[in-house]
Amino acid sequence: MKVLVIGGGNMGFTYAEAIAKSTFLKAKDLMILDKSAERVAELKKHPLLDAYADLKECLPKADVILIAVKPNHAQGLMAEMKSLVKKGQVFVSIMAGVTIQVIQKGLGVTKVVRAMPNLPAQVGLGMTSFTAAEHVSRLELSMIEQLLDTTGRSIYLDTEKDIDASTGISGSGPAYIFYFMQSMLEAALNMGFSAREARTLVHQTFAGAVELFGSSDLDPNAWMAKVASKGGTTRAALDSMEDNNVKEMIKEAAYAAFNRAVELGKEFDYA
Repeated sequence: MKVLVIGGGNMGFTYAEAIAKSTFLKAKDLMILDKSAERVAELKKHPLLDAYADLKECLPKADVILIAVKPNHAQGLMAEMKSLVKKGQVFVSIMAGVTIQVIQKGLGVTKVVRAMPNLPAQVGLGMTSFTAAEHVSRLELSMIEQLLDTTGRSIYLDTEKDIDASTGISGSGPAYIFYFMQSMLEAALNMGFSAREARTLVHQTFAGAVELFGSSDLDPNAWMAKVASKGGTTRAALDSMEDNNVKEMIKEAAYAAFNRAVELGKEFDYA
């Protein structure tokens, strides 16, 4: 099996390197394409990647094509690809907002998988949601799932609406965590801690809390109850958040990302 990743940016390279390092492919069976001659020169130095600058040289040879370019490049890219695609190829898109139907029409193909990864894929802890056109077989879907799992974990969802919803939770979610971390860092600095001390306090606190959450079936409310005692410091902090409606604001933020994902889908409908 040969896999082609189109786009050598952060996410494309993350998937390319992870897949190449996995046991699924033989040496040099992972191809990667980028428009930038400079970037291609860098990618050619990687011992596990076969780098290209011309679609004609790599697209016809691929069994699976992972499209990892910015959504606004989708229309032009698909126009270049259309005459080169072959029957039986499976196309996996991580372009936000670009629907399966748009890709099918743009490339004249049927086997399309739409996926939504997130930034922690760069450290092997990514969360990728994906769904597929009905023409993708169970065997092909299983293969795609294994490829996506090379960057962390993946979850199959029934509809593209679910993919848009997952954008508001896992796709954009790391930014919400960073936002909360930044707020705590600023609070620590205001309390007099040095930048190094503040970073250590915040980083280890988040790392420990996440590990605890993953170590059992307890939900966050149960863990908060373990930390917060009546009249204590933690209860004072949680009461302040409740008084300021922080929980509802976070929910609204997640829905804002979800709604924007739906809007993007309409914007990129080239039909």
